[in-house]
Amino acid sequence: MSTAHIFTLQLMLGYLAWLLCFRAYLWPRLRSLRHEDAHRVIATLHSFRFFGLVFAVPGVVGAHLPTSFASFAAYADLATGVLAMLALLSVRVRPLFWSFVVAFNIVGMADLLLDYFHAVRAALPSVAGELGAAYVIPIIYVPLLMITHVTAFYLLLRPTKGQAGALDSAGAHAPMQATDAYVR
Repeated sequence: MSTAHIFTLQLMLGYLAWLLCFRAYLWPRLRSLRHEDAHRVIATLHSFRFFGLVFAVPGVVGAHLPTSFASFAAYADLATGVLAMLALLSVRVRPLFWSFVVAFNIVGMADLLLDYFHAVRAALPSVAGELGAAYVIPIIYVPLLMITHVTAFYLLLRPTKGQAGALDSAGAHAPMQATDAYVR
């Protein structure tokens, strides 16, 4: 089997394994949480995306890793991780928290989609060995990141149980109460 086929198969199996795990263990837990808490869990996972800078470290990745893929992946991951950390740091200031939640999810999902585009364009699957130790990132980590971005957008677009009746006459959500569990 060629390197490209092995890489592609492992990537697909990574998605399948995470979807099975997510459906059985993570989604029931996230659904049971308040929306703010579910987004904090997702932001915590994405706050580790500074790890993507490894794509820019010679010796960890091969010298022939396509730079059109590596540079963008490294710095867009860093941006996503910083935005996720800012969301976590601003949890007590709800409008700021929600702005950072939306921002890290938009930047993060765009990063992953563009990484796929760059990887295909640079024929990364055929030179996947150049990922070196970073090989586990697209196979193990990226599927979970993509699944949680989709989940975050789903939660952002779906009104909470209490919000359905809390729409004001203009159709906007009622402001958050200062009695939220994490605002004390």
